[in-house]
Amino acid sequence: MATAMDVAKYVIRTFQAREDLITNLKLQKLLYYVQGWHLGLYGARAFDGQFKAWVHGPVNLDVYHAFKHNRWNPILDEMPDVKLSAELEKHVDDVLEVYGGDTAWSLEQRTHRERPWLEARGTLQPDEECQTVISDRTMQAFFEEQGRDADGEDSKGK
Repeated sequence: MATAMDVAKYVIRTFQAREDLITNLKLQKLLYYVQGWHLGLYGARAFDGQFKAWVHGPVNLDVYHAFKHNRWNPILDEMPDVKLSAELEKHVDDVLEVYGGDTAWSLEQRTHRERPWLEARGTLQPDEECQTVISDRTMQAFFEEQGRDADGEDSKGK
């Protein structure tokens, strides 16, 4: 199974190849959508790793700490070539096609309206620190539902 860092490097290289900029904040949200949609469509994780329900949305701690030196600036670190399975690469590319053009802020705001982040944060105020893990079960149920709503049918069989 791929790691969150493998997928993060692939995403960063994809953005760099298009001469587009990506921040750690945007990377975190894109990784969350890669994982969420994989859980929703295939019933399994895309990569090993969890997300915590931080103030600015879902965060994978390993990836966050690897790139936190960039702060709010674009990630300019040179990324090594990463080999993902053909299926995972296609899935990541599909997610990037849908969400990759959105700003980090708009992705953050989107996650703040979605059940997995809201449920993990519970009754906390929007600006309160949270270390709660967003459950795979909740992510899977939410993204399965989103897939059905988008298709008008169960998209798992596609």
